[in-house]
Amino acid sequence: MSPILIISCIGLYFGGLLLIAYLTSKNTTAESYFSGNHSSPWYAVAFGMIGDSLSGVTYISVPGKVGTAHFSYLQLVLGYFVGYFIISKILLPIYYKMNLVSIYSYLQDRFGKHTQKTGAFFFILSRILGASGRLYLAAGVIQFFVFDRIQSVHIPFWLSVSVILVLMLVYTYKGGIKTLVWTDTFQSLFLVLGVVLSIGVIMSKMDISFTQSVKTIYQSPLSETFFWDWHKSNFFFKEFIGGIFIAVAMTGLDQNMMQKNLSCKSLGEAQKNIFWFSIVMVIVNVFFLSLGVLLYQYYAFAGIDIPTNLATGQIISDKVFPNLALGFLGMFAGLIFIIGLTAATFSSADSVLTTLTTSTYIDMLEYDKNTVLSEKEKSKRRTLIHIGFAVIMWLVIIVFDVLNQRAIIDTILMLAGYTYGPLLGLFTIGLFTKLNLKDAIVPVICVIAPILTYLIANYIVTPYCNYQIGNELIIINAGITIIGLVLVKKRN
Repeated sequence: MSPILIISCIGLYFGGLLLIAYLTSKNTTAESYFSGNHSSPWYAVAFGMIGDSLSGVTYISVPGKVGTAHFSYLQLVLGYFVGYFIISKILLPIYYKMNLVSIYSYLQDRFGKHTQKTGAFFFILSRILGASGRLYLAAGVIQFFVFDRIQSVHIPFWLSVSVILVLMLVYTYKGGIKTLVWTDTFQSLFLVLGVVLSIGVIMSKMDISFTQSVKTIYQSPLSETFFWDWHKSNFFFKEFIGGIFIAVAMTGLDQNMMQKNLSCKSLGEAQKNIFWFSIVMVIVNVFFLSLGVLLYQYYAFAGIDIPTNLATGQIISDKVFPNLALGFLGMFAGLIFIIGLTAATFSSADSVLTTLTTSTYIDMLEYDKNTVLSEKEKSKRRTLIHIGFAVIMWLVIIVFDVLNQRAIIDTILMLAGYTYGPLLGLFTIGLFTKLNLKDAIVPVICVIAPILTYLIANYIVTPYCNYQIGNELIIINAGITIIGLVLVKKRN
């Protein structure tokens, strides 16, 4: 497939994003940047959140991992569904009652400024590492299959990443949430189309009907969903309960996921948004997993070798989908894959710039409370923060590339997951107890808790108990945080 053709399609795609940004960023104010003037349609927010929840790594990895993990990922997704219900009924009413822009303002109201800044810090750290790591992996796929194959001119990785981030800045720096609600809806549409059309292409290549494909997926050993060995990380209750807490922490306690929800017209519309989003998320993930089964069936059908590590013989799951889409399924399938990957990557990364700006502006620097600066000066500083985070993400991505170690990226993404435990612990104490905390000591406890969690998980539980910790890690992390905070509570 011609790299020029792929670049042209990506260019048209970004043209659509820039047009949306132009139409939605007129007469932008601080209110529209941070909260979309509380006029975002719930259905647009709900559909746009699909792209926020599914990164480029998910787009590549979930279908690929079906070969080794089967449908076990669906156990986690079912837990998400329950977690979203908790967000809708417990967290959103509190956020709307307090009329929050940054959800970490709740922590200041409940415990104090040090606690608020601690929550914001963990969010900022997690999102910088997570978004940069995901963008690095997805940009690496585009670099390998597109830019590295343009023989007439060498386009280095740092330049292609720079262009990607500049394009993100162009359509996000001014409109903020008001723009992102609609650009994410646009990108979620292409992400879903990418999965659905990829399934259609494989069905066509294998000459099977929709009914036949459903039957073959259902009968395939790869569609095994529920696992009951409690020693292993894919044990049903580990995945399901872990999914509940992950959804609550990584969606309900995450500024990036909540800011668009708080831009709806009312609490009722925000709850309606979460309800329909949770249903659509389950359906979309079923499509991803079904695509995975069809990918492996097509490898067998066409006699194509599955990408494997020559040293270990293990399947390289992250290459299963791109290898087939860009090498064997034809030009149309390749373009679908690239556009779907682009949509998944940018919809989960572009909003991060806006929400990192929001948390820094409100929680860390408190410019919203500054009565000395003019609105023009505040707007200027908001833009500088927005650009600054784009530069930081660029630097982190380049460091990943220089190290050139995929294992390091996996470690960074895993460490980012540890940061949600303290947030879950803080909000749990705030919402379900009447305890008062020693505000100044909270940051210390929240730093120690993830370290203890890591040591316990890797040097006690796994080697001595013959037990694999999976998604319940966030519960352990939150539990240690809660114990530490209770020990340093204020005496009434």
